[in-house]
Amino acid sequence: MKTYLRFRWLGRHLPPGPTPLPIIGNLWTLGFKMDHEIFIQMAKTHGNMYTMWLGQEPVVVLNGYHAVRDALIGHSEEVSGRPTTPLFEELSDGKGIIFISGDNWKAQRRCGLMALRALGVGKKVLEGRIQTEAQFLLESFAMMKGKATDPFTAIVHSVSNVISTVTFGHRFSRDDSDFAQLIEATDFLINMMGSIWGRLFDVFPWLMRHLPGGQQKMFKFNAFMCQFLEKEIRCHKESGTPEEPQDIIDFYLSQMSKASDKMTSALNEENLIRLVIDIFMAGTETTTTTLLWSIIHMLNHQDIQVKVQQELDAVLGPTQVINYEDRKRLPYTNAVVHEINRISDVVSVGIVRQVIKETMLQGVHLKKDTIILPNIASVLYDPECWETPRQFNPSHFLDKEGNFIANEAFLPFSAGHRVCLGEQLARTVNFLFFTNLLRAYTLQLPEGVKQASLDYQLRSTVKPLPFEMCAVPR
Repeated sequence: MKTYLRFRWLGRHLPPGPTPLPIIGNLWTLGFKMDHEIFIQMAKTHGNMYTMWLGQEPVVVLNGYHAVRDALIGHSEEVSGRPTTPLFEELSDGKGIIFISGDNWKAQRRCGLMALRALGVGKKVLEGRIQTEAQFLLESFAMMKGKATDPFTAIVHSVSNVISTVTFGHRFSRDDSDFAQLIEATDFLINMMGSIWGRLFDVFPWLMRHLPGGQQKMFKFNAFMCQFLEKEIRCHKESGTPEEPQDIIDFYLSQMSKASDKMTSALNEENLIRLVIDIFMAGTETTTTTLLWSIIHMLNHQDIQVKVQQELDAVLGPTQVINYEDRKRLPYTNAVVHEINRISDVVSVGIVRQVIKETMLQGVHLKKDTIILPNIASVLYDPECWETPRQFNPSHFLDKEGNFIANEAFLPFSAGHRVCLGEQLARTVNFLFFTNLLRAYTLQLPEGVKQASLDYQLRSTVKPLPFEMCAVPR
């Protein structure tokens, strides 16, 4: 009764929602996962703005295009904070870009954006690196010789090497042990942060630090990544070219040397380590997962695959180098790439936000420090914005004449102040990898398999289950 009364008192100014249980709140309802589907179903009972308790912390959940857009775009500054959770604090120590807020976050984001622009994101310079990795990917598929194979390893290696050239300034061979451990660490950390172990750590941090379990392996992988970055930074200091930055580390070190007050500047090696880890992990995980879903949807929609290939052949031919600018001449292909991003909903609900100053959302007054969760999935599946929200339909991005059209409800990279730092890079990689792959190969289901599974494992991202496919040369 005492716990119940505490919940009622703390939530007296918040929108009503499902009744929480003692200690764990509504985590039992969610299966200890941030399940976008449950959040969407809850909205049918409690409306598009309601309160869920993650442990003993109230979280205001926003569902649907209007509520989410009101927060992310209409009140972008006010909801740009990131709450400090025990797990986030344990992993990042208040550094980096994903799990922090305030002036430190602004400084890291500004430097990260400047670095990406300087390195040529959205320009021909970086496209050349992406094209190189796309060709390595095609060679990996050629080695499959049309046999049924799980494409994960080939794709994650190529995607990781794109991110590596941007962050570290070099690519890795597939046999490099550090590279293998980086990929393993990224996959494990991303999975664990969205698992029951992550949720339990947030509720019982003092206990979970000492108990055996997945969280202990998570901390070991996190330490490995920090040590790896320390070594990379030392190498850059010894032989890098800060006057002509070749990667994010070079650029950051250059900006550090220009800081007027090195003792108090937010640009320091601790933040650099976490910034690069955040970019590497987020970029590798989300782009790899999106490309895996791309293959699944092409396996299940052979007619759409054929139309993409026909457009590529008609507009570009078999040998012309594909550039990101070509998307403007490939409206159907561009629509398919966008629809894959929409229906795959790789980031699920996204990461929780925190109100940094009092504001009004959907007619509800929210105090400073209120935690909110704008459910990105509910926008991508909003029936008011999409003709067939639960079906794969490239026509969502085409007008009656077959021209590409944008949709304001397309928010897979979030929006506002916290929009994905690497959005432009991710869009470019997705487009160039996808188009190069379909121009060179026809993707087919293994013999005896009628459909690729759309079931997924929900962690920090929405990941497809392992599957096999055949890449048949065209």
